[in-house]
Amino acid sequence: MSRITRADCEARDRADPLAPFRQRFVLPPDVVYLDGNSLGALPKAAVARLQQAVDREWGQDLIRSWNLHRWIDLPQRAGAKIGRLVGAKANEVVVADSTSVNLFKLLAAALRLKPGRRVILSEPGNFPTDLYVAQGLIDMLGGKHELKLVPGERIADAIDETVAVVSLTHVNYKSGRIHDMAAVTAKAHAAGALMLWDLCHSAGALPVDLNAAKADLAVGCGYKYLNGGPGAPAFLFVAERHQESIRPPLSGWMGHAHPFTFDIGYEPAHGIARNLCGTPPVLSMSTLDAALDVMLEADMKAIRAKSLALGELFLALVEQECGRHGFANGSAPQHERGSQVGLLHPEGYAIMQALIARGVIGDFRAPDMLRFGFAPLYNRFVDAWDAVAALKAVMDARAWDAPKFKTRAAVT
Repeated sequence: MSRITRADCEARDRADPLAPFRQRFVLPPDVVYLDGNSLGALPKAAVARLQQAVDREWGQDLIRSWNLHRWIDLPQRAGAKIGRLVGAKANEVVVADSTSVNLFKLLAAALRLKPGRRVILSEPGNFPTDLYVAQGLIDMLGGKHELKLVPGERIADAIDETVAVVSLTHVNYKSGRIHDMAAVTAKAHAAGALMLWDLCHSAGALPVDLNAAKADLAVGCGYKYLNGGPGAPAFLFVAERHQESIRPPLSGWMGHAHPFTFDIGYEPAHGIARNLCGTPPVLSMSTLDAALDVMLEADMKAIRAKSLALGELFLALVEQECGRHGFANGSAPQHERGSQVGLLHPEGYAIMQALIARGVIGDFRAPDMLRFGFAPLYNRFVDAWDAVAALKAVMDARAWDAPKFKTRAAVT
């Protein structure tokens, strides 16, 4: 295999059909940003939309904006846009709350839909908050249920008649390994269980088709590949066939059939709206809504193709430039991987801090993974080259071996 050069990467960028999208984002000129799998970059359209929401809608039109600017149905409008990205109907997705809160709501609803079953099935490699939420729900219900954890590769064989709901993250947050959504969902249904997917590392990063897979329930966040901003509202999906059977455990006024009649008793709204709870956070939801418009202009197949190409280029460059520095590949194979790669190294935390100090931003996941996320709308092939060049410099000079890089910060 011939040696890869920076000029090769520049040529790939010139031929990239997604290259114009980079100009739609605010990106510091001296930074290589490879952490879009944790926090997406800022779309310029979101800045303009937020300014409008603050200055005109809130500042001038005040409370009239609930009707005048349709704040009241923003959760459904933004949800319909996300539906186009995840293979759902417009009336099957709503934007609300956080991923953790939505997961609680849907796990609780799933257990009510399967009253004779007591097991929530997941895997130990699931994102920890998903497991914590399940544990908390089980405690709240008096310990009558069980969270059963089985390694991901054996999950399909562990689904039996005791399982009420299978709860999995579609793309693993460390290895990036993708579950076969259709196959696992089919296994769940064959055993009479419901299927709940966490799409936090999938939505906006690769093609997802919830309805083709016959998924029952799903959740996801708005701040990673959807670029909705820090703490952006999350979303939830309920297949249309389940919507009238769902009884939300958080029965707030926005999920009421008639929120402004102020009835004392709760009557759930029809359809997906019953899964709302409190007043929507209009400013952050407006930002997400604007970011979704940018995402919807892109071809998801092109996004996926570039994502895979960026990951493979990065790994090839690591082998070429840093082969003697003891990195192990912590990533799933190419076509089984989401839009991120992971390198394993005993000094992973310090190495990542040294990289960040040089303007290459990824993140670290304990105990030893340097994680690099590729967001194809704004990441370039030359970014992969520059990131690995910085990694080589850090390793060649042992720049990571300094006390300031070994002190753990609150967020890694």
